[in-house]
Amino acid sequence: MTAQKKDLSGKQKAAALLISLGPDVSAEVYKHLTEEEIEQLTLEISSVKKVDSEQKDDIMDEFHQIAVAQDYIAQGGINYAKTVLEKALGDDKAGKIIDRLTTSLQVKPFDFARKADAGQIYNFIQNEHPQTIALVLSYLDAEQSSQILSNLPEESQSDIARRIAVMQSTSPEIVNEVEHLLEKKLSTTVTDDYAEAGGIESIVNILNSVDRTTERTILDDLEVQDPELAEDIKKRMFVFEDIVTLDNRAIQRVIRDTENEDLMLSLKVASDEVKETLFNNMSNRMAETMKEEIEIMGPVRLKDVEEAQTRIVGTIRRLEEMGEIVIARGGGDDIIV
Repeated sequence: MTAQKKDLSGKQKAAALLISLGPDVSAEVYKHLTEEEIEQLTLEISSVKKVDSEQKDDIMDEFHQIAVAQDYIAQGGINYAKTVLEKALGDDKAGKIIDRLTTSLQVKPFDFARKADAGQIYNFIQNEHPQTIALVLSYLDAEQSSQILSNLPEESQSDIARRIAVMQSTSPEIVNEVEHLLEKKLSTTVTDDYAEAGGIESIVNILNSVDRTTERTILDDLEVQDPELAEDIKKRMFVFEDIVTLDNRAIQRVIRDTENEDLMLSLKVASDEVKETLFNNMSNRMAETMKEEIEIMGPVRLKDVEEAQTRIVGTIRRLEEMGEIVIARGGGDDIIV
């Protein structure tokens, strides 16, 4: 059949778009789709006999407008995108584009806050109820949340960390209430479903990004308040001392990607097991040189050591995300045989 523009479904438009883009570009697009999406699109494409030039122009224009709108959303959120599009296209057309996007994107609450400075957010929420702070932190990026959590008073850090860890579903009414309370229109598309935020993975991501002192304070407090929860969190975290659990190839890659100064600082107060593991994965010359330099380094600030260890752990996590190394965690799912 010849595809007609009017009343086309989203899948039909996507199929017509890929036909218009040609096989090479379409093949690249397929690399970013799931097997189910590929199957459905291929079925749609096979049923389209022809895409005429007028229809091609209309669909390409619509795709371009949506792509531009998504770029605006990435820059400043839904409200920013809506304002820019209204100026460019008029209220009616801009509204239709935003409506199409928001129904498919389901933009998360606090979207604007994720683009804001962590210090500003901290000033905004520091005096709120701990549950409110926990809710906001659970929606922010882990790096932002870690900075805010580190700046909060020590006596409240573990309480808020626990609240994030045990948080499950939060009703859209409560999320809306918090947004209005903080006088931020961070999202205009809170769905009718209960919003998922918080949980073990959320607090693990946050704790993985905080400084070592804050991390230890929170985990020590949690071990007293809720030992089972603390143990569950620790199983999912990777700390500097866990470097001994990596295989030799991974350790050698970490050493290559780490500044020598950070290696020396981190080894200054490391356990004998950690030192031996790292030295054994260096060349003899490098190991001997590093041992000599550590010996003559003299006293160093604990804060500098912890910051160096944090940077090394950051390197390890980055390499894992890139698929360059494997971190075996608690349980049996990640055991490599």
